[in-house]
Amino acid sequence: MVNADLTWSAQEPLAERFEIVAPNRRGFPPGPDVERVDFEDEAVWLEQFLVPGTHLVGHSYGGVCSLLLAARRPELLGSLTVIEPPAFGVARGVPAADEFIERIEEHWTNGSRDPGEFLSGFLGLVGSSLPPGNFTPELLQGARTLMVERPPSEAVIPFDKLARASSPKLVVSGWQSAAFNAVCDVLESRLGAERAVLPGAGHSVQRLGEPFNELLASFVERA
Repeated sequence: MVNADLTWSAQEPLAERFEIVAPNRRGFPPGPDVERVDFEDEAVWLEQFLVPGTHLVGHSYGGVCSLLLAARRPELLGSLTVIEPPAFGVARGVPAADEFIERIEEHWTNGSRDPGEFLSGFLGLVGSSLPPGNFTPELLQGARTLMVERPPSEAVIPFDKLARASSPKLVVSGWQSAAFNAVCDVLESRLGAERAVLPGAGHSVQRLGEPFNELLASFVERA
């Protein structure tokens, strides 16, 4: 819902140990509004930021984009970390995931077209730690972008390509959502990934700051 500076603000201390490249996805400030967001197109667009040895980290919709990007260019990755990617399609058949897909599709189809009201409803669904109401213009732009995103439950994750990739993988969840937990369980199993659970910041686990930073730094250094 926000740009890279706000999404990853708690990771600023890591800049003392690593070079951090945090692209602003299209549709988020300071860029203009967009008419449509598609995770497949975003994965292609993000490829320009990869160099050999990149440790790719993606949160939420960016996590889905990161999974697809990692499958496109596995030879460039030093590691892959995803934080609660909403790839709910991989967990179909799990009641919590099926129920969430139904609720989120109802919100996208019949929810308010007012960006603030739409965002408030979305925050409640995903268990975000951001407070409702009194949204800044930047958050409202993020809400407008959110409203035109292709549903991430439609993403087909290329598990075979990702599993064959030699780079280590880490899946992180906040444990507050059974639906996100179901997705992370599948990713852990199918990718042979490490798994970490850090409660306390809802869906935006990285906002915990130091606990997440130490987890990520340790994983990257081992990789």
